[in-house]
Amino acid sequence: MPRTDVPTAISARTLDDYDRHAAAFWEATRDHDVRQNLDALLRHVECTPPFTILDFGCGPGRDLRALKALGHVAIGLDGAANFVAMARELSGCDVWQQDFLALALPPARFDGIFANASMQHVPRAELSRVLGELRDALKPRGVFFASTPHGHDEEGWNRGRYGVYHDPKKWSTYVGAAGFELLDEYYRPAGLPRERQPWLATVWRRVG
Repeated sequence: MPRTDVPTAISARTLDDYDRHAAAFWEATRDHDVRQNLDALLRHVECTPPFTILDFGCGPGRDLRALKALGHVAIGLDGAANFVAMARELSGCDVWQQDFLALALPPARFDGIFANASMQHVPRAELSRVLGELRDALKPRGVFFASTPHGHDEEGWNRGRYGVYHDPKKWSTYVGAAGFELLDEYYRPAGLPRERQPWLATVWRRVG
């Protein structure tokens, strides 16, 4: 059951910012090339396609549409109502409106979870719990992909949204402790010096 004492003010303010800027967000991100990230997830899934993939923090639906075009069963999840409506229209996929801090996910449903630029909105105090809920939503040996902005454990508000900039080693410690083993990691955008690669991508397999 979802907790009733989660810090709802954090979610409410962050989601309100996304809702108010949904159209601008779509225009700014619609052409982002994340094929490297999609490939990093999909190549590690062990079952026979089509895969059932949860796009965790699907936003307006860009990556949902890409997953569907590849022949997979893609389900979106986002807490922002405007994003949910946009994603449903753009992709034609099932999209669930759920707060990251109050999830209600079916157990062992997904072959993979794609969390591209979304996990930074989970406060560190809630991270272990949320990671455990994502693990439980994966089938045995399912794959979890996350792309997060890295830093030195800064946490707080940035332009209306709550974010965490994890130290990469500490991020790996959190995910490993939640029941995952690391399969791959890399920094993005590709081909740039590390100081110009703000995103850490990690790929994990559910253990047990």
